[in-house]
Amino acid sequence: MTGEAKADVADARRRIEVLDPFTVSLPSTGLVASRTVLRLDKVTAGYASDAPVLSDLSLTMTGPERLAIIGSNGTGKTTLLSVITGGLAPFSGSVRVEVPCAFLDQKVSLLQPQLSIRDNFMRLNPEASENACRAALARFMFRGDASLRQVGQLSGGQMLRAGLACVLGGERPPQLLILDEPTNHLDLDSIAAVEAGLVAYDGALLVVSHDEAFLEAIGITRRFLLGAPLGA
Repeated sequence: MTGEAKADVADARRRIEVLDPFTVSLPSTGLVASRTVLRLDKVTAGYASDAPVLSDLSLTMTGPERLAIIGSNGTGKTTLLSVITGGLAPFSGSVRVEVPCAFLDQKVSLLQPQLSIRDNFMRLNPEASENACRAALARFMFRGDASLRQVGQLSGGQMLRAGLACVLGGERPPQLLILDEPTNHLDLDSIAAVEAGLVAYDGALLVVSHDEAFLEAIGITRRFLLGAPLGA
């Protein structure tokens, strides 16, 4: 995130503090505290076997942990997410995602841009009724005709809100949610809705972000610095 973008987010967050608190109610994931969610064992990965980006990396998440992946640019955060989500096979080691998982990348590629927000929700939640769909989208501030907007016409912040509404608003949300730099394009309304939605989510959360204020707001409990041991 650029310095200007960070300043815009900080200014928006200060403005949120004078507004009425925004809250979201979400269905439970049913994730129990003892369940292993994610396990990486001695993973080495990258794009050239003679110059791996990640070397002998191990990581475990258990229950509804909230883990932030941190590190400077070029340390392998994107590579790690690609390995976890199946986009990149490791050279060695094992990767096991042991619960239902959803991944929202920076472009929210999970959504089809030619479809409306409503149609994306129904595509991802085919068992949902029309009323359940509208209620889920309204939780993330897409009320009435706003739910019929084409995803490809949304701003970055609106698109992230739409993505969260679609993956968290179903009858049983995924037990692991992975986010890549979610605050890069957030406006005032989107910051409020995204933070409230993630606070209400009771599953495991894995986030790549440089935004410490955002990480604090969503209750991150553990940080993993690439190239260093896990810390509190």
